[in-house]
Amino acid sequence: MKPRPWKVTASRRDASYRVFGIRTDKARSPRTGCDHHFHVLESPPWVNVIPLTEQNDVVMIHQYRHGIQGVTLEIPGGLVEAGDTPESAAIRELREETGYAGSEVILLGKIHPNPAIQNNDCYTYLVRNVVPVGRQLQDDKEDIEVVLHQVADIPRLIRERTITHSLVIVAFYQYFMEYLQNESP
Repeated sequence: MKPRPWKVTASRRDASYRVFGIRTDKARSPRTGCDHHFHVLESPPWVNVIPLTEQNDVVMIHQYRHGIQGVTLEIPGGLVEAGDTPESAAIRELREETGYAGSEVILLGKIHPNPAIQNNDCYTYLVRNVVPVGRQLQDDKEDIEVVLHQVADIPRLIRERTITHSLVIVAFYQYFMEYLQNESP
């Protein structure tokens, strides 16, 4: 069953943020000499995973996202936690969110999600030959359904705005426009 939006029953600001902190910088312009204040969201690195089966299915997820109070079609991903490398975080997130694991892990690239206000990196990995290895290991804040889509259908899903998450679109750009281009003879 596809997740549904959650009803908001209360809301308040909290000084404790698990996924980011806020930093204020005062900086001087070398052009004007004027000082300005900047607010920076500090966050650990993130990872995205494009998991491909031998049949060229992408293991994707429908996930509730509270920021838009709706469900998105995405690839697995998450935070690089303390003690993780980006690669180990990608393998962990794939397993936790989908119950799948694969035999080959390839770094496709690293981007800056929003360098105007964020200080973190996002790494994208391709994991090939994925197969189900167990059940999902969702935490209490996750509501995820696993779905398979043929890799050839991904450009259409982006054009039709079925896939709208910008970091997922960039991940597929890295796969189609960079990885596949370099793999072709």
